[in-house]
Amino acid sequence: MKNFIFISPNFPLTYWKFCRELKNNGMRVLGIGDCPYDELMQELKDSLHEYYKVSSLENYDEVFRAVAFFTFKYGKIDWLESNNEYWLMRDAALRTEFNICTGPKNEDMAKIKYKSVMKEYYAKAGLPAARYHLVEGYEDAVEFAHTVGYPVVVKPDNGVGASNTYKLKNDEDVRWFIDTKDDNIYIMEEYVNGFVQTYDAIIDSKGEPLFESGNITPLSLMDIVNNAGDSVYYLVKDLPDKIRDAGLRTVKAFGVKSRFIHLEFFILNEDQEGLGKKGDVLGLEVNMRPAGGFTPEMYNYSQETDVYKIWADMVAFDYNTKGTGNHHYCAFYGRRDGKHYKLDDYEVMLKYGHKMVMWGRIPDALADAMANQMYVANFDTEEEMFAFYEDMAAQYEV
Repeated sequence: MKNFIFISPNFPLTYWKFCRELKNNGMRVLGIGDCPYDELMQELKDSLHEYYKVSSLENYDEVFRAVAFFTFKYGKIDWLESNNEYWLMRDAALRTEFNICTGPKNEDMAKIKYKSVMKEYYAKAGLPAARYHLVEGYEDAVEFAHTVGYPVVVKPDNGVGASNTYKLKNDEDVRWFIDTKDDNIYIMEEYVNGFVQTYDAIIDSKGEPLFESGNITPLSLMDIVNNAGDSVYYLVKDLPDKIRDAGLRTVKAFGVKSRFIHLEFFILNEDQEGLGKKGDVLGLEVNMRPAGGFTPEMYNYSQETDVYKIWADMVAFDYNTKGTGNHHYCAFYGRRDGKHYKLDDYEVMLKYGHKMVMWGRIPDALADAMANQMYVANFDTEEEMFAFYEDMAAQYEV
């Protein structure tokens, strides 16, 4: 029996389903987390062979001892994974120390975690990317901004989501940023006039996809976080050929094997000098884990499938036993508390309840990026979906 250590199997909430499917595929699933065992969902308890509680997952020594304990008790660990961006570096360190060869180790992490290094590999994939500069101080930052032209975007070179990401429009904004930024290394990029589309996939050990999907974010996540706006994105009904091609070239360039991935690309809204023509694909960021929030559930609704099962099949068998069904647009809309929407919750469900696949409160930990109240609905046409978005966004003037 193969041993699989799942780091933080209780968060995000739905990740117990990965553990369930691993168990169903005959693997011994060993959990390490900082949540008391009695507070774990019963479904997760039923999916774990054993659980080791640490006082904090931030304490590397404690987590190391937990892995050592499982190794002593059950033998060599075959897999170790969290499927969580926050713990990717921790996962790699543990794989390196315990010689677990089924995922990235320390030497593989620079291209996965640092946005500046990612650009080198996008170039290997034959994909353009925004010009960039690693900020040292005000003078060099302004010089770069004048070279590429305002606005520019700054964000941590090693960061998660859109936290601490800003659009700077002039020299005064740069001065404010330099005077207020934290000690992180920041990357400054030329502004790209485009929207974000992703290539999401489960990749086997040969670098081939067992499942493919993708989402479009018509509103900038950076603006959503910084301006406390509503959150909008959707899974496409069918993946465009140019996104699949860009995704597969990126997979090859980065040497991706045996992983769930979420690759981000810009699609240009207009011709942009030095980058390309309207509709061209640019490399943005790679994420070597599933898309965040409720997207794994949305994959399932969008394609009438079970990505938890497909991922566990990749781990256990290196092929997909599940397949997919009919495809749909799966639309997410997140509303902020305190706004005066024309359709209240009752009216939304009255009109769209037959299309709704998920709804309810969003955990506080996700609220900055995803808002407070979510509605997720399936549609067969873009027209239906965009009408839904218009209804969800409509507000009374105050």
